[in-house]
Amino acid sequence: MLQQTHALGTLVPEAMHQQGLKHEYDSRDRLMMTPKRSDISVLFASPNSLTRELVMGALNRQKRFHAVATATTAKGVLEALQTAHVDVALIAATLQDGPMSGIGVLPKIRETSPGVKSVILFFDSECKLVVDAFRAGARGVFCISQSTFKLLCRCVEQVHAGQIWGNCSELSEVVEAFSQFAPMRVVNADGMRLLTKREEEVVRLVAEGMQNREIARELKLSEHTIKNYLFHIFEKLGVSSRVELVLYAVSNAKSVQASAVPSEKQEQKPAGKLRTRGKSPTTAD
Repeated sequence: MLQQTHALGTLVPEAMHQQGLKHEYDSRDRLMMTPKRSDISVLFASPNSLTRELVMGALNRQKRFHAVATATTAKGVLEALQTAHVDVALIAATLQDGPMSGIGVLPKIRETSPGVKSVILFFDSECKLVVDAFRAGARGVFCISQSTFKLLCRCVEQVHAGQIWGNCSELSEVVEAFSQFAPMRVVNADGMRLLTKREEEVVRLVAEGMQNREIARELKLSEHTIKNYLFHIFEKLGVSSRVELVLYAVSNAKSVQASAVPSEKQEQKPAGKLRTRGKSPTTAD
């Protein structure tokens, strides 16, 4: 509790000094409002009452945001999504249901509310859980204790715009983990393959850190052909760098062994771009 309170003091220092808007909460501690069309509707889920109060109040004082619901449990998150229009869900990694229950609810959110973009909130840097969060369906990860409220607002805006949010160390963890995974199929929310088998091979080799010349040698193709493959892969997935490509593949991948029957259809659905903090990722060339 004290640790979370201290983290909030960094995240929203103005929240304790400004008068918040008056809201009425129901018995499940959920806030129900009707946002304007220009607002970004936000759900905030945390087991800590002070965290919920300060963040919801601070978000509502911003012109672009409208905090429409809160929750303390995974079940509460799903119920709130059924009763309120939510664009972005900010969910603590651990809710009252138990450790990592916030991450555990993400697959159900993707299934029942596919239009909602989720961001997992960590109170401390927990890089080992970043991969789990993205693979479960998160579009961003955010460490509250090491960030500011201004940066949280930026995260919400970018995720709402279709980008993926994470800092460089978090993305490095994802890239490292991906290189150790079994062969993957990149799929959309319906489980349809987005890439051809050859394109998936190229993605796998990119994730292993190979440059175009090395990939060409491995696949016995010309370097020009590899560049063409990457161009089409980037275009299909809506990414613009190798790091974005690997992160997108992790968050939208399914193990080949987990699904023995291949999809007959291949949908090409653009994905959002990645927003990172720190050094710019390497491009496809």
